[in-house]
Amino acid sequence: MLGNLDPSARVAIVGVIPAQQAAPGVVNSGFVDMRNFFAVLASLNIGVIGAAGTVDAKIEQATDANGTGVKAVPGLAIVQLAKAGGDNRQAAINVRQEDLDKNGGFKFVRVSVAVGGAATFLSASLTGFDARYGAGSANQLGTTATAIS
Repeated sequence: MLGNLDPSARVAIVGVIPAQQAAPGVVNSGFVDMRNFFAVLASLNIGVIGAAGTVDAKIEQATDANGTGVKAVPGLAIVQLAKAGGDNRQAAINVRQEDLDKNGGFKFVRVSVAVGGAATFLSASLTGFDARYGAGSANQLGTTATAIS
């Protein structure tokens, strides 16, 4: 490990689901090209879950940034969070290149969150680790305001 590197040299915010009160249905981040990073971490932040509500999250893969052929990545989903004991919780899903169906041409990933039963406050981010080319900060999502050293 290179202890003199700023963390922003190793990581980049590459996808988000902005903080929102999500209605029942599915909310997705944009797709991230896994060829640019050795790994991605999907971080899910759940606020108050509506009465009798549920939250499910999974990683989906596609062959391009438009979502062609989108399908779930096997084994990369959280256990369902429910209103009972589910408020104000976090979850993390690790994604590595070898998790994808590379033989099928899948190179892009996103986090997909399904809200059931009642509106729920949530947000999510995808963080890319160890960029293949250049510093992590050079691969930031365009909406990232700043990285301070």
